[in-house]
Amino acid sequence: MAIDLILTHPGGAHKDDFLACSLLVAKHGATLVRREPEPSDLDNPSVLVVDVGGEHDPEKGNFDHHQFPKDHDPICALSLVMQDLGIYEDAKLFCEWLEPAEWFDTRGANGTAKWLGVGRDVIGKLNSPMDVTLLRRFAKADRLEPGDQMYEMMRWVGEDLLDYLKTLRERLTFIDEHGEIWEFGEGEENAFKVLFMPRTEPLPDEPSMGLGRYLESVELSGEVAGLVYPDRRGSGYGLSRNNDNQGLDFTRIEEEEDVHFAHARGFVAKTTATEKERLMELLVLARV
Repeated sequence: MAIDLILTHPGGAHKDDFLACSLLVAKHGATLVRREPEPSDLDNPSVLVVDVGGEHDPEKGNFDHHQFPKDHDPICALSLVMQDLGIYEDAKLFCEWLEPAEWFDTRGANGTAKWLGVGRDVIGKLNSPMDVTLLRRFAKADRLEPGDQMYEMMRWVGEDLLDYLKTLRERLTFIDEHGEIWEFGEGEENAFKVLFMPRTEPLPDEPSMGLGRYLESVELSGEVAGLVYPDRRGSGYGLSRNNDNQGLDFTRIEEEEDVHFAHARGFVAKTTATEKERLMELLVLARV
């Protein structure tokens, strides 16, 4: 069904309604209006009503959360739109900012600070002029059409978020199909694991992209100490720590003939080696 209108509340704007509308702008390219909805808007599935209206009914295009009981799990208009677009679960996994945004919108600054285990003042320190200006300018607009400066800014935000989640999901599937987990010193005190990505054709633009996310998704992040992946600037491989695991120090291999770079802090190295056996030897040498 073609979407004729995206409607959200007037007055002050917040991160959840701005981002929810940005996703819908990117998806549908419809005019965006900031006013209170009429009953006919709520009944019209070609009008998407966001963060206002007192209804959550995706079949009718209504995405409000304010009618939920106060003890409901933190969820905001952005969450509801993401659920309808089928990206919510991935966003929960890969967008660390989403859950705090849900808490802030439903529990306020004090509740969010308590949940995060930080002082109330920390919440204010996370704001920037970008947050303030975008929300203030959005709040001042009554109607936004394609081509308007703010509308196109929102389209960029929505497109980038959708593209990030789509690309990352595709990348994780690729890693799952091609990656290998190497185990070293099984049973020993300093045993460790490494995620290895072979060189493929075509080679991804960023061969190391998504490796950490993949390990999180398969619940191996705490077990894997290092990453080995094709060097996009050469024919060899990059070696790096996972989550800055101190069990690997790549300065220990900086004098090896086939290692042409090792960072002074020991967290990454580059080698011209391409054989698995040699890469494994270098990892063992780097083990602390």
